[in-house]
Amino acid sequence: MTNPNQTHLTLIISADSHANYLMERILLSMGHTVEISTSFEQAQQYLQPIPPDLLIIHENLLILDKLTWVKNTHNRFPALPLILYSLGIETDFLISLMPYGFKHVISPPIKKEVFNQIIEQSLRDNLQLRQWILLESRRNTQQLQSRVNDLEALTRLGQSVTGSLDLDVVLKEIVDAAVEVTGSEEGSLLLLDEKSGELYMRASRNFNDDFVNTFRLPIQDSLAGSVLRSGKPVILDEKTPQKIKTSYLVNSLIYVPLKLKEKVLGVLGVDNRHKRVTFKQNDISLLLAMAEFAVIAIQNANLFNDSENEQNKLNAIIQNIEDGVLVLDQDNRLILINNVAENILNIESPVNPGMTIKELILEPELAAQFEYGMPTESIHTEINDKDEQTYSTQITPIPGVGTAIIFHNITYLKKLDQIKNDFVSTVSHDLRSPLTAILGYVELLERVGPINNTQKEFINRVQTSVHNITNLVDDLLNLGRIEAGFDTRKEFLDLSKLVEFTIEGMHKVLQAQQQTIVTEIEDNLPHIFGSPVQLRQLISNLLSNACKYSPIGSTVKVEMRQEKTQLLLSVIDEGFGIPAIDLPHIFEKFYRAGNISTDISGTGLGLAIVKTIVDSHHGRIWVDSVIGKGSIFTVVLPISE
Repeated sequence: MTNPNQTHLTLIISADSHANYLMERILLSMGHTVEISTSFEQAQQYLQPIPPDLLIIHENLLILDKLTWVKNTHNRFPALPLILYSLGIETDFLISLMPYGFKHVISPPIKKEVFNQIIEQSLRDNLQLRQWILLESRRNTQQLQSRVNDLEALTRLGQSVTGSLDLDVVLKEIVDAAVEVTGSEEGSLLLLDEKSGELYMRASRNFNDDFVNTFRLPIQDSLAGSVLRSGKPVILDEKTPQKIKTSYLVNSLIYVPLKLKEKVLGVLGVDNRHKRVTFKQNDISLLLAMAEFAVIAIQNANLFNDSENEQNKLNAIIQNIEDGVLVLDQDNRLILINNVAENILNIESPVNPGMTIKELILEPELAAQFEYGMPTESIHTEINDKDEQTYSTQITPIPGVGTAIIFHNITYLKKLDQIKNDFVSTVSHDLRSPLTAILGYVELLERVGPINNTQKEFINRVQTSVHNITNLVDDLLNLGRIEAGFDTRKEFLDLSKLVEFTIEGMHKVLQAQQQTIVTEIEDNLPHIFGSPVQLRQLISNLLSNACKYSPIGSTVKVEMRQEKTQLLLSVIDEGFGIPAIDLPHIFEKFYRAGNISTDISGTGLGLAIVKTIVDSHHGRIWVDSVIGKGSIFTVVLPISE
């Protein structure tokens, strides 16, 4: 029965005024509110926002194009009862109208009792259908809400896995979520102990601590072990409790594998000891998804532990080597530094990763190397610490990382070098007098008496040898003065003018070897502050070296340009080239490349003098060379402010 106190709205769509009058009278007597429309277009306004409780449609309006309106209305409001007012329509047509929602027919003459029965039945059908729809909606909503809850649980697990490296915490959250989404009593995550070959409980929910600590399952002859061996889930739903382990009986259980590629790392499980609840296939799917999260968490933890171990090994090595080590990232911020480097740089404040280069390096010469950002090539320099210890400093760019700076103590080598220099200087001075005497006596031989051709040849050889020794002595003395810091007179000068003067002074050498020197010098280059004597010697040595080791008729090129606050001087030859194995040693004293003929004279000190002069002017020098094509010596000197 419908509620007698409830007011129902009935919509009549009919152009038959007589029929409308009769139906309205009866409906009003039944307590209905009645609206009458003479067309479907007019009736449209009564369908919104809330549809009527009943809809009576006159058959005369049901022409073919209007059936679509009826069908759309039925699809929008499937619980709305449709009643056909028919003057005597054929049975087949009535049957064809049923898919459009018509369940009852009213025909004239209209009898109140029959009319009332049809109206009441339609309302009851409407009520039942609405209740069924409501129940289905609630059921579907509950299922959807359950799925939403499952997805939210998986989302939380995903965030936990990616946001935490604490494996114990993450695995506990996974087990908790497994218990909650399946509605089970207990949960556990079992991992394989590689040493004992047994499964142990790494994480659990609602298990006694003593039980967890002593829990062990063999791989053979156990349900969890079969999952570990097969890599396939197991679901248990028995009428009588099943034994998993002594004092561990369950009514229902799910075990799923923790698979990493083809390897099974462990088992994730939920069970019910007291409830008799059957697990569903969806529960297995959820546990498999959670097992994947557990595998990811284990992988992340293992990778993090491996990384930590390697980092600790690296730190131990770096902290225990004798050299100072400092590593910067691509923004020139600190990645790591050892205690030796801290002492060398005299860093007193606490050192933390991320500190800037300006906070770390106060030594002017070393700091200048980073003035314009990260170096793009290896740089070698020397610095002294507060204890007057000398360190060879190698700055090396590391692609994808930043820059590494290595400090090697060369104080002992410097002292040995100084002893050697003192010895060489003393010997050189002592040699000058006898060499001068030898040359003098050789020149006097021709005045003493006649000399034959053979004797003249011997005298020429003596003179050549003495001149070579004299040149060697001069180079040694020059090098000694520069290294000792003598001849420190410096002034503001135009380096391009020194290049021109030096080239003019080499006219005879160039003419003898049929060589040419061409220049490519930028206009209006700024001055530098330096020793004109030393810088002219630097240019002379580089040009002489280029001419000496280039073939007759070749061209030597000199380039000069400005780059920011530096002048770049390059000497380019077409000579033999320098083997790669010799390049690191080319500026060392007495060193000559292995591909140089012994017929070409030289002391092996020319480039060592150049390097010493460059260092004394706070500059840099390097060489690029290709065998058979030539070499490029590049000198970088700071511009005077």
